[in-house]
Amino acid sequence: MNRPLISIIMPVYKVEFFVAKAIESLQKQSYDNFELVIVDDGSPDKSGEICDSYAKNDNRIRVIHKKNEGAPSARNLALNMIKGKYVYFMDSDDWCESTMLEDMLNLAEENNFELVVTGFYIDTYYSDKKYGTQHINCSSKIYDNKDDFRKDAYKYFDNNLLYTPWNKLFLFSRIKELNISFKNTIMDDFPFVLDYIKDVSRVVISENMYYHFLRARSESETQKYRPTLYEKRQEEHKWLEDLYRHWNLDTRIETKEFLSRRYLERLIECIENVTNIKSKLTKKEQKLKIKEMISSPKIKEMIEVAKPNTLILKLVLLPLKIQSVNWAYFQSRFITFVRKHNLKLFTMLKNKRKRK
Repeated sequence: MNRPLISIIMPVYKVEFFVAKAIESLQKQSYDNFELVIVDDGSPDKSGEICDSYAKNDNRIRVIHKKNEGAPSARNLALNMIKGKYVYFMDSDDWCESTMLEDMLNLAEENNFELVVTGFYIDTYYSDKKYGTQHINCSSKIYDNKDDFRKDAYKYFDNNLLYTPWNKLFLFSRIKELNISFKNTIMDDFPFVLDYIKDVSRVVISENMYYHFLRARSESETQKYRPTLYEKRQEEHKWLEDLYRHWNLDTRIETKEFLSRRYLERLIECIENVTNIKSKLTKKEQKLKIKEMISSPKIKEMIEVAKPNTLILKLVLLPLKIQSVNWAYFQSRFITFVRKHNLKLFTMLKNKRKRK
């Protein structure tokens, strides 16, 4: 086989019911000159064996077995082994459309782009067979300089296109030049993307959608109680603030509005985490934590700056606006109830909450 133009990195852990579809969706790609490096991160189920069975019959696939250290470690290990001109990161519990690699590669090669960003699908399963699909994309656009991309970046953040690595094709030489890697944090892919786009110049945005992000098993993950979620969201917000300071765009009205609204939306998520049924906090402790979150001067300032233009988002943010701990508490419990008992309704309301 010729030297692969695309190297695909896929960390694997406890995905025995999903990984076969992920691999097969790559094998069905219309462009086939790629290498797939699968890192079995000490998975205790049959995931590693399943990957080995595919590797036996496809010389483009290489499986690395290692002890469990998390997805960042798995991806970083693979980055030291790949040979391609471009890098694509695939999650092992999702799948992709058959023309994805070919279309992304053509876009990258046409004008020597450093980054290709495409739309994607979110498939939320309400049962084993029933699911709803959300389309995430923006109009196609080409950027051949830093300034134009930076000014528009908030639109792509707003539409969830600049957070994850799996809707992007990266230039491997640039990753090596920047010496960037995945950090050991629960949001490991986001800082990697931020490091990559920090000074990127040539970017293409494609309105076409290829990747299917599945909320079949990940929905249960989002319902876990995370004691440090609020602190992690604070850290994540600082990453974005630092990025916009580096870009000298932190004082723009569009930047302030986007960052404020984004922070407040994630604060609602943190409040729901506090009232999670798996939380060990008492009701009194939960309300004290909520009060601590919503009563800071920074929240008041953000409420004034944020411009939610959907009725649902305005209603969701109302307890923060009037700084009502009780209202925030009961709203959070209601959100959890709807999520648990009617995932279809919860997903619909969440999608309608997003800014148009």
